[in-house]
Order: sequence, then structure tokens, then C-alpha cells
Amino acid sequence: MSPLLTLALASATLVATHLTLSHPLRPPLVRLLGERGFLLVYSAIALAAVWWMARAFRAAPAGDLGQASGVAGWVAASILTVPALALFLGSLRANPALPRGAAADLAGRRAQGVFRVTRHPMMWGFALWAAAHIALLWSWRTMIVAAAVMVLALVGAAGQDRKKRRLLGDGWRAWEERTTFAPRLRALPAIGWPLWIGATVLWLAVTWAHRPLGGVPAGLWLWTG
Repeated sequence: MSPLLTLALASATLVATHLTLSHPLRPPLVRLLGERGFLLVYSAIALAAVWWMARAFRAAPAGDLGQASGVAGWVAASILTVPALALFLGSLRANPALPRGAAADLAGRRAQGVFRVTRHPMMWGFALWAAAHIALLWSWRTMIVAAAVMVLALVGAAGQDRKKRRLLGDGWRAWEERTTFAPRLRALPAIGWPLWIGATVLWLAVTWAHRPLGGVPAGLWLWTG
């Protein structure tokens, strides 16, 4: 089997196992194994799938598309990555989509910060990160992994809505009415300047680390040598 086909299979396995275990298979497995037992099985399968995908990624050809989108691709990737990081950072606090006991109370509040942009800021952060890497047209291996991350994020977000409607009922439906699934770009300035500063600093850090960790300069470091 070719390295790229192996990577595609590993990426599809990660997506399929995550979505099925997180949604249709979760209730029966929790009843059978208990919450702790389910989390152990889920974590073991997720780690095995990530390990396989990472191993297949390293074995696949790097940079085989020859920087097809050039400077325009790097600019687009940078423009997409900063808001992706802002959405991700903002999603770590008071997020009713995360598994926690206070989800009903959090869903009952007024949408603020990143939740004015979308009710799934973490998932859209991952999706924008994936879009940034697809825009580069750097290699087939990068595009395969990025496409898998995008599908996992957006299909997973839709699955979260269905699961939360079942668990929280009218509380989550009211939250859906006050928020949107797709990002409202005009609301991005409303997330606040501290979050934008944090996202910019993190972007500078992760793009600086891109060369030693991934072997490819990224962001501003692409032009600073």
C-alpha cells in the first residue's frame, strides 16, 4: 500500500472512530462499561488512531506539491490561523459544548465573546486551521490530514448539537436560537482585544516552532530568515 493511501486510511479511521464513539456508540458503551470504562476505551482507540496517522504522515512524501499556492497561500494561511487561535483560546472558558456539569447553566446565559461568532468556536478553530493548511497546497499528506481534521471538527460540531439537544432539551435549543453554527465574521471584533493579543502571541510562537518541529518556516518567520 502506498504511503499516501495508508495515511488516508489512518486519517479516515481517526475520524470514523471518534465520531461513532462520541455519538451513536457512546450511550450503549457507557451503559455496558460505565463512564470511566468508556473513557478508557475511547482514549485508547483515539491514541492508537493518532499514533497510526502520525506514523503514516511521517512516511508520506513532504512538500511534493512544491509550494503550489506560493506567497498568496502563506498570506491566506496566516489570515486564517490568527482567528482560528482566537476562537480556540476563547472556547476554553465557559463553553457549554464541552462535557461538564454546568452545561445547562452556561447555555442559559447571553452569548458573549467568541460565542457571538459561533456556538462552536473550538471546532471552527480546528476547521480554520485545516483550511489554512489546505490553502498552502504544500503536500498531499498535509491536505489529507487537514481535510480529516476539518471533517472531524464540523461533523463533530453538528453531532454535539444533536447530543446536547437530547441531554439539555429546551435549554440547548434556546442557546441555538441565540447563537449560530456557521461563524458570523462581523462579530469577530467583539471577542475583545485581550483575546486577539493572546492569539497573535500564540501565532508568533507556533509559527516560530514550525521550522524546528516541522522543518518548514511559517508565518512572518518565512520572510525573516
